[in-house]
Amino acid sequence: MPNIDKPNVLLIMADQLIPMLMGAYGHPVVKTPNLDRLVETGVRFDAAYSACPLCAPARAALATGQYISTIGAWDNAAPFDDDEPTLQHYLTNAGYDTVASGKLHYIGADQLHGYRRRLTTDIYPAAMSMLPTNKRKPKERLIDRRVHARGYALPQVGVRPWTQFLAYDTETQFRAVEYLYGRACAGRPSRPDLGSDEPFFLSVSFHCPHDPFQVTQEFWDLYEGAEIEIPHYPANMEETYSSMDRWLNAYHGTDRIDIRAPESLYALRRSYYGLISFVDRQVGELLRVLEETGLRENTVILFTADHGDMLAEKNMVQKRSLYDWSARVPLIAHFPDGYGAGKQIATPVNIIDIVPTVLDLAGVEERLSLDSQSLLPLIEGRDLDRVTFSESHTNGIYAPCFMARDGDHKLIYIHEGAGEMQLFNLADDPGEWHNLADDPAHQALRDRLKGLILARFDPEEIEARLQASLDKRHLVHAANVVNKLHWDYEPRFNAAEQYCR
Repeated sequence: MPNIDKPNVLLIMADQLIPMLMGAYGHPVVKTPNLDRLVETGVRFDAAYSACPLCAPARAALATGQYISTIGAWDNAAPFDDDEPTLQHYLTNAGYDTVASGKLHYIGADQLHGYRRRLTTDIYPAAMSMLPTNKRKPKERLIDRRVHARGYALPQVGVRPWTQFLAYDTETQFRAVEYLYGRACAGRPSRPDLGSDEPFFLSVSFHCPHDPFQVTQEFWDLYEGAEIEIPHYPANMEETYSSMDRWLNAYHGTDRIDIRAPESLYALRRSYYGLISFVDRQVGELLRVLEETGLRENTVILFTADHGDMLAEKNMVQKRSLYDWSARVPLIAHFPDGYGAGKQIATPVNIIDIVPTVLDLAGVEERLSLDSQSLLPLIEGRDLDRVTFSESHTNGIYAPCFMARDGDHKLIYIHEGAGEMQLFNLADDPGEWHNLADDPAHQALRDRLKGLILARFDPEEIEARLQASLDKRHLVHAANVVNKLHWDYEPRFNAAEQYCR
């Protein structure tokens, strides 16, 4: 265990961030100097996954330490139940000041879920407006023909003077910095009932590098003359597609929008690189403020993302897929006493493992059921034999789909018909091109990983619960639209007492 008693915790999150495209994860071009330094003196997890490669479900899973099918957080329009205990609830009861700046993407009436306050509104709606089309039965399986792919090609990618998304992240950063300076310099606690030395849990969550992939000239110029690698498309690529791939390509519109033009791919990647460097700059400022105020001496820093982005790999876009570009995330932990400094851990882990990790650090022993495991034993070289899972069941996907990662191997299981499977050895095949599921030499491994999935998840029950949820939500959402109901969070500031009075 780190030699720190009830430390402050700063959780920094990016959105749709691909670890393979970060300097901090070894990319030779993408500039992330602040995250690089965090890795050099911290712990980097090299096989961290999202519980679900979709924003709202992933964030609800992270908050609760449970898989999305456990809590019914199916998609970006599924309400996050008010009675689910979160990390914030546990920490509030343990005497922490729990504060959020930036994106949470919680759906439903409770927009705090254990946070004492939020410093910003959310960037996306809290109502059920992103409701998936309710067509689950085979005879009614009409694909939603979306055009997400349009945002991955010129002229939608490239330089802009400013965007509302950059504005949101700038506000997120300002409020977080203001909070940290206030903690150290204002001379009065944010919770007078706890005294002036109560620890804090602050989450700072940025929208970038989520689409739209539009950057200012400064961050575009950062990669002037840089070698921008673009995807390679094998001649037989479509033959490698699973049912999930075909569903998602129709849903996202890559069957209608050509995203393969080299000039578009170049602009897409260069813009994405710039957005990553923008996030890295925000991280650097947060670290600088912690140093300036002396708060870093007792603050654990965690950096992660909710999911990744296919970013035109395999001619696919967005998230929802269980390939690594979509489902894998960065996860970096930094401890003020140097605990685990410089370690790089290959054991598969999950963003839901953040909950028991922070509870261990905070000394919270009493906890309800969790699907997750603390990361601390891994840092100490123990409990290295782990398997982690991810799920994706709706929003362009028409059957329960699961992923299991065990060591270098990963199984994707689509529960439809006889059950479709893809097995990859990621050490030899990081691009996930060579499906080993039908190779007799890998049959025992395939069956073992499928058995682990089916021992942990019940696809038939999940499908029934999801369908019932969609039926109810379509009815309720229709009424909410008529009633103009929304749950969007409005931060409250008492301007009359904010400055010199």
